[in-house]
Amino acid sequence: MTTAALAAVVVTAPVVMAGEVAGASAVPGDRPQRVLAWRDCGDGLRCAKLSVPVDWARPRAGRTEIDLALMPAQNPGQNLGPLVVNTGHGPTIQAVRARPDTVSELTRWFDVVLIEPRGLGDRGSEAAVRCSVPPPDALRLQLTPGRDAWRAYARDNAAYARSCRIAAGPRHAGLTSWQVAHDLDALRIALGDKRLRYFGNAYGAVYGQAYLELFPRRVERMYLEGVPDHTQTSLGRRMIAQARAVERQLYAFRDWCRGLMGCALDGGDAVSVLDDLLERAPLPAAPGRTVDARRLVAAVIAGLAPQRWPELVRAMSAAWEGDASALAALAAAAEPLAPATASRSMLCHDFMPELPGYRRFLAMEARLRALAPRVGWLTGRYEIARCLGVVRGQGGPSWPPGPLRTSVRRPVLIGIGRLDIQSPVSGAAKVAALIPRAAVLRHGDGHGAYLLQGAKRLRATCLRTRVHGYLVNGALPEKGTSCPSELTTDMAP
Repeated sequence: MTTAALAAVVVTAPVVMAGEVAGASAVPGDRPQRVLAWRDCGDGLRCAKLSVPVDWARPRAGRTEIDLALMPAQNPGQNLGPLVVNTGHGPTIQAVRARPDTVSELTRWFDVVLIEPRGLGDRGSEAAVRCSVPPPDALRLQLTPGRDAWRAYARDNAAYARSCRIAAGPRHAGLTSWQVAHDLDALRIALGDKRLRYFGNAYGAVYGQAYLELFPRRVERMYLEGVPDHTQTSLGRRMIAQARAVERQLYAFRDWCRGLMGCALDGGDAVSVLDDLLERAPLPAAPGRTVDARRLVAAVIAGLAPQRWPELVRAMSAAWEGDASALAALAAAAEPLAPATASRSMLCHDFMPELPGYRRFLAMEARLRALAPRVGWLTGRYEIARCLGVVRGQGGPSWPPGPLRTSVRRPVLIGIGRLDIQSPVSGAAKVAALIPRAAVLRHGDGHGAYLLQGAKRLRATCLRTRVHGYLVNGALPEKGTSCPSELTTDMAP
């Protein structure tokens, strides 16, 4: 569909009942058609609202709006139609406004249509749920052991979740990926497409997994990257996978440092330096302040994202020489401050089983310490922190974790990064194995590699070339294809 045609699209959104069989035809509702009205909204984008039911299980019980933005194709004469994109890191539209190069190359072939999940929205949008109480920083639970700290954090997280429910009102029932998958299908119809073309990164890949299960025969092409493992029903196993991934990343960081001239970490052995710092902790920082072992570990975890490796080298080197101030700052940036939104509520509805009590968690943490003794063990507290104190069962129909069951007929492409610690390789590979005819493209970079390569204007990389070949022509990489790291090779401490 051309950009001009997108300017006024007649929408007949389907009413899909909760019990609909995957791939079955939607049942049209008895409501009037609606039009997607695109308007200029700055930064080269055109914006629109998609009207959908608050709860697709009760489609006549009220409506809400989803924010959309269109980045038009560069050459209308060669436009292959819409490609729906969700970047998965907070509000998608605002992220693309800030860093348009993340996805702008796709406009060589497509009208790139950005979709916000429920609860989030463009700047100033009423679609965004703004919670009156900010979420507590997960760093609190990581740095402060003890039952009292556990209970205080749970109370604060419960207050945040309660404020989100109040702010969302009836919309709170829609904060699940089950609902977002139905929104994606409504958008597909609004765009006039028989089947969906979709690119989902990080949490956007969770929406893609839900769509594959609910609407398998409506998929044209789908690329998923940074894929969270929604199939894992065990919180303990998920924490173990995360802890091991972070521990392995420490050694990848050491190997990178060893291979660079001028890496100021005792001959490049970052692991030995870390061991020494942990032995010497607490470390002196700003006047009158110190960095204890827990904060040191939290700082290293924050710095293990590949794009932060040079910063981590400098911080560890300064701490080695007697000033741990940079490490303290790195730990504080582990969870960047953001406006209080309901995004954490969706994660809790989608992923979390009943959480363990304090005593049981300590036993789980002891096992994590045995498996990932240097840094990985502390990630268990971050995993718990996101939903501790949040009351379950107050959303609408959820998409509970479990084996991914899909009868998708067209090949799906899954990107898996060797240095991805947010979505561990083992979980992403498990998801890919459950999708019939899925092709796996392994690469040497980390989480969000496609987007980060675009932001750095790396145009003809192995990863991007193969993703474009699939999205444009349906060409799948040969089995076993692996792309090198494109983001870490030119970094220097």
